[in-house]
Parts: sequence; structure tokens; C-alpha cells
Amino acid sequence: MMHLLSLGSLAQIAEEVAPEAEEKSLSIIDLLLSGGTAGVLIIAILFVLLFVAVYIYFERIFAIKAASKYDESFMHQIRDHVANGKIEAAKILCAQTNNPVSRLTEKGISRIGSPLDDINTAIENAGRLEIYKLEKNVSILATVAGAAPMIGFLGTVIGMILAFHNLASSAGSADMGSLAEGIYTAMTTTVAGLVVGIVAYIGYNHLVVRTDKVVHQMEATAVDFLDLLNEPV
Repeated sequence: MMHLLSLGSLAQIAEEVAPEAEEKSLSIIDLLLSGGTAGVLIIAILFVLLFVAVYIYFERIFAIKAASKYDESFMHQIRDHVANGKIEAAKILCAQTNNPVSRLTEKGISRIGSPLDDINTAIENAGRLEIYKLEKNVSILATVAGAAPMIGFLGTVIGMILAFHNLASSAGSADMGSLAEGIYTAMTTTVAGLVVGIVAYIGYNHLVVRTDKVVHQMEATAVDFLDLLNEPV
């Protein structure tokens, strides 16, 4: 009889606990929007930063992908045109190709007849301009990667201050459940800031790697072109 009573008591306790567990469930949207005005404002700023980071990443990745297209036969054709004295044909080929490598080559071709040092300087200057175009707005990703976690942490600090202010205002009689809820709500801004920062950091490093590949390709082409001009006639 006592055994059955104990089972009945346990079942009753389980029924009482189950609704409470369901009540404590919280969706991500509710969690993000339950941080008060300051918390929602911080989350909104982080979402704007995330949008900016994603937009810059995809805009740059497509631009770098287009710049990295290179035909291996390009330099062979340039070599043939220059060797045969067809300078204008070489310039036309560069204009039709339209990528950083062809623009560097065109700059060098336009200086043919000048000392090699002048040609090399012209190519280097053109290369710096091409690198600047490739790296356009990439520094913003680095800024977002560093600023987003700090903004998220700022939101957490503000939330903690408000939570403890409520505790102090209630003369220490505040409900611990409410206090804990305010604290973990405040922590959501840190999580959001870290997520945005990680996304921006990974995107930035990927763009740097892809840009370096294009730069190395440009350097190799410049060396090939200068070697072409150094070949004996």
C-alpha cells in the first residue's frame, strides 16, 4: 500500500514539474527580444554588422574570382606579338582580356623603349593600384570581426548592470529566478557578438588568401614580361 502511495506521489510531482519545464522553454527569437530596449538595440546593431559583413564578403569573392581568371596562352601570345614588333596587337589583346594581369602587361607594353627600371616602376605602380582594387572594403570585415564581440560584451555589461540595479532597488528581496533570467538574457548579446565576429573573421581571412593568390599571379606575370624584354633580339 505504501509502495502504491509512493508511486502516486511521484506521478503527481512529475505532473507538477512538467508544466514548469515547458514554461521555461524559450525560443531564440524570444531570447533575443527579451533583453529590454538596450539589449534589442545591441542585437539590431549586430544584425546590421552581420549583413554588412556578408554583403562585403560575397561582393569581394565574386570580384576576386573574376580577377583570378587567367588564360595560360595569354603570355605566349604577348611574347609572339612583342617578338614580331606587333605592339598595337599586344595592346589590343590586353584590352580584350581585361583582368589585373593583362592591365599590368599593358602598362609594361606602353613603356617599351624606355629603360627597364622605368618599365619595372610603371608595372609596380599599376600593381599597387590593382591590389587596392582587390582589397576594397576588405578592411571593414576586419573591423567588424574586432568590433562585434566588444559590442556584444557591452550589451551584456549593460544587462548585468540593470539586473543588479533591480536587485539593489528591491532591497535584496528580488526573486532569484527573475535575476537569473535577466542575466542569461543579457548574455545573449555576447553570443550574438561572437557569432558575428567569427563570421567576419573567417570571411576576412578567406578573402586575404584569395587576394594573395591573385597578387602572386600578377607578380609572376610581371617577371615573365621583364624577362621577355631582357631576351636577346
